[in-house]
Amino acid sequence: MTQKKQPLRKCTGCGEMKEKRELIRVVKAPDTKDENGNLTAKGEISLDLTGKKSGRGAYICHDIKCFEKARKARRFERAFSCKIPDEVYEQLENSLKADS
Repeated sequence: MTQKKQPLRKCTGCGEMKEKRELIRVVKAPDTKDENGNLTAKGEISLDLTGKKSGRGAYICHDIKCFEKARKARRFERAFSCKIPDEVYEQLENSLKADS
């Protein structure tokens, strides 16, 4: 029996290609709109430890240095095409430290 091929993803911090299960997914939930198509709420950015949340995803290593490198170079902002507040970065950093 052949083994399943593991998908590879690129770490936003260091740029290395690694197996998806070795990385943590940061996800931006979809924006919500009303019946006229007007934007009612922006999508929330959070850690997705299960890898099942819906939305646009970016991946990061379990290493806090990779997170700091991605934050400094604004790679999450490029991946999600939006400005990310400092509070969100602090929340992600605390969650990452607690997960390690």
